[in-house]
Amino acid sequence: MAKSLVIVESPTKVKTINKILGTKYKVLSSMGHLIDLPKSKLGVAVDDNFKASMIVMRAKQKVLNQLKKEAKTMEEIYFATDPDREGEAIGWNIRPYLGEGKKVYRVTFQEITKSAVQKAFEHPRAFDVKKIDAQMARRILDRIVGYMISPLLWKKVGSRLSAGRVQSVALRLIVERERAIKNFVPQEYWQIVVDLQKEGFPDILTASLEKVDSEKFELKDKAATDAIVAEIRRGTFAVSDVIEKDIKRNSAPPFITSTMQQEAFNKLGFNAAKTMKVAQELYEGIEIENKEAIGLITYMRTDSVNVSNEAIGSVRDFIKDRYGARYLPDAPNRYKSKKSAQEAHEAIRPSDVLRRPQDIKKFLDEDQYKLYELIWRRFVSSQMTPAVYQNKKIEIKSGRFQFGASGSTLLFDGFLALDPAGREDEARINLAHYVKNDVLALLEVKPTQHFTKPPPRYSEASLVKVLEEEGIGRPSTYAAIIQTIVARNYVLRERGYFMATELGMRICDLLVEYFPKIMDVGFTARMEENLDMVEEGNLDYINLLKEFYSPFKQELDYAMQNIERTEDFVDQKCPDCGRQMVVKWGRRGKFLSCSGFPECKYAQAFTTGVKCPQENCDGELVKRRGHRGRSFYGCSRYPKCTYTANALPETPGTEPANLAKP
Repeated sequence: MAKSLVIVESPTKVKTINKILGTKYKVLSSMGHLIDLPKSKLGVAVDDNFKASMIVMRAKQKVLNQLKKEAKTMEEIYFATDPDREGEAIGWNIRPYLGEGKKVYRVTFQEITKSAVQKAFEHPRAFDVKKIDAQMARRILDRIVGYMISPLLWKKVGSRLSAGRVQSVALRLIVERERAIKNFVPQEYWQIVVDLQKEGFPDILTASLEKVDSEKFELKDKAATDAIVAEIRRGTFAVSDVIEKDIKRNSAPPFITSTMQQEAFNKLGFNAAKTMKVAQELYEGIEIENKEAIGLITYMRTDSVNVSNEAIGSVRDFIKDRYGARYLPDAPNRYKSKKSAQEAHEAIRPSDVLRRPQDIKKFLDEDQYKLYELIWRRFVSSQMTPAVYQNKKIEIKSGRFQFGASGSTLLFDGFLALDPAGREDEARINLAHYVKNDVLALLEVKPTQHFTKPPPRYSEASLVKVLEEEGIGRPSTYAAIIQTIVARNYVLRERGYFMATELGMRICDLLVEYFPKIMDVGFTARMEENLDMVEEGNLDYINLLKEFYSPFKQELDYAMQNIERTEDFVDQKCPDCGRQMVVKWGRRGKFLSCSGFPECKYAQAFTTGVKCPQENCDGELVKRRGHRGRSFYGCSRYPKCTYTANALPETPGTEPANLAKP
């Protein structure tokens, strides 16, 4: 009979950990947070040292009752929630309801394997109060910003809007990038290349003009380019120098949360939410041999590239056995985490490197296999020797002009033996026979016109990258942040990239004007650093909250007094009451509403003016947004007419090529 109760946060962990611990333990799930701030009110006494009114979540009362019932019969309770701030807080907040008169322990593990779990239970610890304080500080900060600014937006702009300490800064990045694109003015520039040939060799050497009169140059128009081209055609060409250099290309460090999200997007097409979902499945346990559930990777919410000595030893043995001593560095590769990283955590790695992706493929679904393979390859390659390239550059002189041609040859593949797709382009022609003073014949001069390009819109990968680089939020929160700004119609996903909407720009501008600190990238990053200081025990979280709240409250009061609600009236009368129609924003985007609302509740879709192509339909096409943030066009007479399309017809009344489902 079980004598010890073990509480984890995810129900999918229960079965795996139960099998590991045996019958002396009973494992139950908290289903995430059970105790939290109330949804109906702020729940923070800002005038009483920010005392938080933590309550049992209504939807979780049955879960808590079950835990309490089981706890009564147990001698001891182990809180085995996730090894981060949130996991620490989940266990700490449940403890008062279960732990009276019981022995209470905290256990953490980076991977759900037999050895790791058993070791954790052999060495339990007390709760980390500093980590709990940091979580509480973050929770209160987010609650204050969200619950105080969001009602302001409802009152001044429209319903269903929200602001957040981190989400609003992420929105600002997207909005500023969108404006940079719209305001971008292309600049003309020209490049010149020449095709050359050495006598007796069939190869054509293509070289680029690099310097004029020993200086770098810019060609900004055709007239200047034509003059240079004419002069080049009259010249003679000879090799002035041959530069050879061996270059080492080092492997990348093992994944942390943000780099895993970036790589999964770039190579697998997974958005951040999907990546975290699949990683969670791999961490919590997959049934493989003998129907035994095993955690395949370490904890996937981490900002540390640290790897245990045991794991390093295992992967080094694997590399030596599989690839040979040439592929194994003399000493383990060590990588440096960023300053704020929690070094107690490990990087994301396979729990057992000997469990190769191809060996367990049949036990995984397609997405699980793809992500596991990505993680496995990244970890193994991180402990392999560098790849070695020979870079060769040919410098060519012709009068006052200097040209250059270069190429590289892979001498030793190193870690690229594991990832041939990661090899850089090698030289397409043989540069070995070119030596100093070789005379070359000019075959052709090729000037090309170019224009500078605007910065690209953010993809999920590039947005996650900049959020991490700027120290905004935590990698574990990026997926939720992205989901929120899409759900609020602040941004749209267009072919994998984020585009700020009119509403997003409007909200961003308002927040920047009235809440400059909240919207400042540097301020947000410093706040994250302060939360780390709380966790390290170097800053009192109450003092942190006080320092934040006083100027924030002043900004809030000023905004409430000075922001005027404006209505975007259109030249259209309400058919029901005759009042002017106004543009409003809803969950799915723009719509038209009677200015007499709520007395008159008439509303209609905001149409494009393009007639619906459906036969015998007198509706117009309306731009809408699906639940995944992708825009499409549908008939204004929906649900009577269910016509949808990815794009507007080129000519009204014609059928577009691609149909879409809302």
